[in-house]
Amino acid sequence: MKLTDLIRHIERFKCFLVREGARHSIYMNSISRRTSSVPRHTEIDEFLAKKICKDLGIPRK
Repeated sequence: MKLTDLIRHIERFKCFLVREGARHSIYMNSISRRTSSVPRHTEIDEFLAKKICKDLGIPRK
């Protein structure tokens, strides 16, 4: 999955960027206040994308 597709999916469910790390971006769900780190690679593995969605409490892509 492309990073831009994952970010678009995350932001569609009211998640926002909290801060930028050295190699990851930290996103937070504004409703449930759950956080997850998203690596800044061009391609994200499907398993990792599902885990990020689960961490944030949003439906899987």
